[in-house]
Amino acid sequence: MKQKSPATPAIKKFRTIVSRSYKKHGRDLPWRRTKNPYHILVSEVMLQQTQVERVTTKYAEFIAAFPDFRSLANASLQEVLRVWQGMGYNRRAVALKEIAVRVIRDFNGMLPDSVDVLATLPGIGRATASSISAFAFNLPAVFIETNIRRVFIHFFFQGKQNIKDQDILLLVEKTLNRRNPGEWYHALMDYGVLLKRQFPGLNKKSAHYQKQSPFQGSNRQMRGRILKTLIERPATASAIARMLMIDAGQAGKLLLQLGKEGFIIKKGPRYFIAA
Repeated sequence: MKQKSPATPAIKKFRTIVSRSYKKHGRDLPWRRTKNPYHILVSEVMLQQTQVERVTTKYAEFIAAFPDFRSLANASLQEVLRVWQGMGYNRRAVALKEIAVRVIRDFNGMLPDSVDVLATLPGIGRATASSISAFAFNLPAVFIETNIRRVFIHFFFQGKQNIKDQDILLLVEKTLNRRNPGEWYHALMDYGVLLKRQFPGLNKKSAHYQKQSPFQGSNRQMRGRILKTLIERPATASAIARMLMIDAGQAGKLLLQLGKEGFIIKKGPRYFIAA
């Protein structure tokens, strides 16, 4: 059954509550102090599946190392991965470098503001493209992320289960502040952070909820450790297996994956970060 749109008074009340909370509890985050599209792109990619606290420090470090699209496009993958260390999900670092190359080559160094075009860039799905459009260009793109989802579940889906994002998106669009969408989305996200402390299980009501698998001992952790080793120096498969305390077969599979994804290359018996 399609979720009914809330009445106009409910929308006004909702906007008032969220806006007042933002004035009182809004977070001062470094990427909120800029309208530089490149800086906002970096922050949005970093924030994918990563807590704000971890991003805050690394964001400043990354921008200092690669202050614009051209410097990132011209950097080696080894340089980019070295600065990225500690963020996890290293594919995002590769994607950022590929985006920088595309922006310089195809868009004359200017990040496009179109959601449709942004969504064609490496590592940028529809939601991230929409968030970049809203925050960097103040365009009324419609999207949700985990904190926004929590806010709408709390206000408009009380007593419901298995709530679909499609139904939430209808309400996001209906309640959107089209004059200042970037600030409105910041307010929604910050309200979602407050709700998480009070009602930690809200997002479990989403039809799209998935519990994150443990990081410790995972292939993702092992892959990250391999890259960290190879950033510092080339190594053989047997040396990597000893370092990870795993058998040669498992090490070989991980190295093969990283090679297929363009992270590493093999020269003789040793593995290197790809050029």
